[in-house]
Amino acid sequence: MMKRYLITDPNFYSSEPKQFLQTLLQCKVKNHIDYICLRDKKTSQYNDLANILSENRTSFSGIKLYLHTHYELASILHFDGVHLPSHQIQTIAVAKSLGLEVVYSAHSLEDALMAQKYGADAITISPIFVTPNKGRPLGLEKLKEINDKISLNCFALGGIISQEQIDECEKTGVYGFASIRYFLK
Repeated sequence: MMKRYLITDPNFYSSEPKQFLQTLLQCKVKNHIDYICLRDKKTSQYNDLANILSENRTSFSGIKLYLHTHYELASILHFDGVHLPSHQIQTIAVAKSLGLEVVYSAHSLEDALMAQKYGADAITISPIFVTPNKGRPLGLEKLKEINDKISLNCFALGGIISQEQIDECEKTGVYGFASIRYFLK
């Protein structure tokens, strides 16, 4: 079974800590989730969101918890890892030296190969399907090509909102899929 990676977004999961936590707990009850990444580029309360997730770690037993970009905070709060955007490739080694697992946001074969070279543990490849404001999708054929040329765990990301799309991604041989909206059903 493919691994399932929930990525938060304030438009869907809230930036208010208690509401954020409740939404994640509801998603956990409704879905099998293997990874959660706190991603909120808008809030001034990022540390509060990270703290409430860390303080409620036992409610997410068996799920790896990651922060987006904030590798130092992830280390301080004992998160499992960090998800780094494409402009932070040089940070992979720093995050790894702090004992964190690293997922890197790749958008091409070149990105994926660089992430592998720098020591990332996994990548997201996106966008696979049509996604609001994310440009032209790469598609399943490109996903398979990239996955077949790297040794990293690869998560399909972008526009994955249905079981049919997950099934199509699984046929490419990827390790898992990541989504913001899928887990909210």
